[in-house]
Amino acid sequence: MIGVGKAKQYANVLDKPLSRGRQEVSLSAFAFLFSELVQYNQTQVDNIAELERRLEDAGYAVGARVLELLCHREKVADSLERGTEHEDEYMISEKEFLVNRFISVPKDMGAFNCGAFVAGIVRGVLENAGFPAVVTAHFVPIEGQQRPRTTILIKFAEEVLQREARFG
Repeated sequence: MIGVGKAKQYANVLDKPLSRGRQEVSLSAFAFLFSELVQYNQTQVDNIAELERRLEDAGYAVGARVLELLCHREKVADSLERGTEHEDEYMISEKEFLVNRFISVPKDMGAFNCGAFVAGIVRGVLENAGFPAVVTAHFVPIEGQQRPRTTILIKFAEEVLQREARFG
């Protein structure tokens, strides 16, 4: 009966398995939690730009922790889609980010994009991996569609481009 009924001990939280069977988070739980995050921050600010900045900051903290997990567990992606107008810009586009799907934006906040949270996650991952960048979320209209897609625009710091030129 050795080992029966005993939970395995891990030296580090990063060594623990990510899941215990099901490998997804309840979508309704995420939607509720994210909605509460938006509502709380909305009470703390005076304008949309500040609300988006606060969501980006929250996303940054998540991104920093995501990077820790990714580096410990698996290979990180090694390419991005380069912008056509500027060599220091890259883009990640998504028709509908999960964070925009369940948030109702009042008409007086029409330009508000919850994709700022995702931009913060991306910035957190990049900066903590040694690639400082300005990362922003933008709505991009799609012809024939009512809802625009969100594009995460990544503008790398000059030091990243110089380093890439030396090693590239």
